[in-house]
Amino acid sequence: MKKKLVTAVVGLSLLFSIGTGSAFAATKMDNTIQDLMGIDYKYGGTTTKGFDCSGFVKYVFDKFNVELPRSSSSQYEVGDKVKKDELRPGDLVFFNTSGSGISHVGIYVGNGQFAHASTSKGTRIDDLSMDYYEKRYVGAKRILSSKQYDSFASYEK
Repeated sequence: MKKKLVTAVVGLSLLFSIGTGSAFAATKMDNTIQDLMGIDYKYGGTTTKGFDCSGFVKYVFDKFNVELPRSSSSQYEVGDKVKKDELRPGDLVFFNTSGSGISHVGIYVGNGQFAHASTSKGTRIDDLSMDYYEKRYVGAKRILSSKQYDSFASYEK
């Protein structure tokens, strides 16, 4: 009996630790992003049949009626600059992975992590502190108004 209880507690702990947000509540944005995890990368992809990085970001924001340009470099031109230590869920994070300017974008999901479409691993969540991304980080932009943030990206309801 004791072994079954320990197994159940460990199982619940794992259940509540999986995901992009709080252990006990997920935002509308968390749920949308989580539903898209594991989709294959496809250059130029903008649907659940395959995403590239900016197609993934645009798809998520389209779900909330927030218009964004199509390319990562164009997405970098909109919104307000945000310091790395002031990031909040829903902010866009940008990288120079090609050596010639903005070439990758993701959505900050909190806890130092961002959701994105990786060329080698598809849609996933990674740490901003990973050596690869930390070295290529360019900056972040806040796209959501305070009202939009409160509506679908904030944990405080």
